[in-house]
Amino acid sequence: MFTLTDKKAVVTGAGRGIGQAIALTFAKAGAKVAVVSRTEANAAKAAREINALYPGAAIAYAVDVSQGPAVAELGKQVLADFGTIDILVNNAGLTRDGLTLRMSEEDWDAVLDTNLKGAFHMLKAFQRTLLKQKGARIINIASVIGLIGNAGQANYAASKAGLIGLTKSLAREFAGRGLTVNAIAPGFVTSDMTDVLSDEVKTAIQAKIPLGSMGTVDDIAAAALFLASAEARYITGQVLVVDGGMVM
Repeated sequence: MFTLTDKKAVVTGAGRGIGQAIALTFAKAGAKVAVVSRTEANAAKAAREINALYPGAAIAYAVDVSQGPAVAELGKQVLADFGTIDILVNNAGLTRDGLTLRMSEEDWDAVLDTNLKGAFHMLKAFQRTLLKQKGARIINIASVIGLIGNAGQANYAASKAGLIGLTKSLAREFAGRGLTVNAIAPGFVTSDMTDVLSDEVKTAIQAKIPLGSMGTVDDIAAAALFLASAEARYITGQVLVVDGGMVM
């Protein structure tokens, strides 16, 4: 039902995990996708895998979203290749966990600069073209941790809570131009980030999830596809929580 035929999307953090799943889902729905990752190798690998299934649907780009000038140059290159952009998905993120009492300023800044400031940099690079497109979308990938907090993740929680605040503010600023801005807050999703957890920790997490299991990257990609679609035209400023009922 949800189609993105002839749409052009930028997805950050698309070299793996949730971002790669979103880029692949968008390509399957008919979009052409700029696959953006911190490393050229990850971006190229993800784009190759997408193009193997949907030829010509993906182009790879490498950038550190925390670096404003580099993102500005990326924006110029993407627009030169794509002409316009209809959808921006800010998914790039990292964690540097640790108790606040022992957290270094470097670890605080690294997480905030990527997870929150990175979204601002991408916005600045593409806002003009998005505002010109009919039915354009911005989708920010937040986290349930931004809603409830988590011991040992003060920097990550602050970055994701900030992303939710950014989402709501942008939704108000851009509503008059028909540009919707929404966030998705994933719960615990099976990915390389959760693979490092012990079986004991995973069992404890799953015990807190009413549906009884962790989510998948495809669960998040499906939510992103809905918010990017024409069917979500009257939804803006919202946080779609995809967590198996963990924080309801």
